[in-house]
Amino acid sequence: MPRGANIIVKPFRKNDSQEKMIKRFTKKVKKLGLIEEIKKRRRYEKPSDRKRREKIAQKRAVERAKQKAKARKATNYKRRK
Repeated sequence: MPRGANIIVKPFRKNDSQEKMIKRFTKKVKKLGLIEEIKKRRRYEKPSDRKRREKIAQKRAVERAKQKAKARKATNYKRRK
């Protein structure tokens, strides 16, 4: 569980069904990244493997940013201020 991860779900709102409460809870859990954290910790990952995976992800992010910049340039896209 990430540090500072406090899940506060109000027990019941007026006119709230159980489905809405469950949706609210799952939304907060996803936002905090708890599901991903649990999946990562299921098995031990060697530090070298973790570094390799992070390095690949970083390269992928840089490539994606380059492609976006190239697409913006090609379409003369201007950001709003």
